[in-house]
Amino acid sequence: QAQFAGYYVAKAKGFYEAEGLDVDIKPGGPDIAPEQVIAGGGADVIVDWMGGALAAREKGVPLVNIAQPFKKAGMELVCPKDGPIKTEADFKGHTLGVWFFGNEYPFYAWMNKLGLKTDGGKDGVTVLKQSFDVQPLIQKQADCISVMTYNEYWQLIDAGYKPEQLIVFNYSAMGNDLLEDGLYALENKLKDPAFEDKMVRFVRASMKGWKYAVDNSDEAAEIVMD
Repeated sequence: QAQFAGYYVAKAKGFYEAEGLDVDIKPGGPDIAPEQVIAGGGADVIVDWMGGALAAREKGVPLVNIAQPFKKAGMELVCPKDGPIKTEADFKGHTLGVWFFGNEYPFYAWMNKLGLKTDGGKDGVTVLKQSFDVQPLIQKQADCISVMTYNEYWQLIDAGYKPEQLIVFNYSAMGNDLLEDGLYALENKLKDPAFEDKMVRFVRASMKGWKYAVDNSDEAAEIVMD
């Protein structure tokens, strides 16, 4: 995914190696909680959303944001224009696709602001635990689904939808967003000067990867696809 392009580019172009780092990029997924992975010693640093990191910290996982490559949230809720939902007032009684493992917090905050319950009752909405694709909308399992502006939205376009056929609720535009895709490490490990230095080098190489990806988007896309 383009969502992680900077890290794949940094590895492929040797930016990590130049910093003396041997980086292993572990894949995530809808059933993998990065907070649990790092808490269990399975990673030194994770990509996480602010909501998930804050929730994990409340539960005793001392996550610290060490870098924030993405300044603006890219999450949206998208509904087909020929469906039953045209505005927020139409949500009641319908099924909405939502990502979990930290991605759900902006959604629940939004529903709370609207005064809608999320327990599937007739006075609220039914939440469908969505995988990171657009199949729930295509297969009509949900009336609206979660997408990222740079990924699943374009999967819908590739599937045959035209932009004018979609109603888009953008979390940033509505003021319901939280910071996404930050880099997080454990606070107790950062107290070790050697580990802190390693993270400084990792962030430096990663940001170099992101800059290269922005300046060389076609090559970056090929690297991600490989």
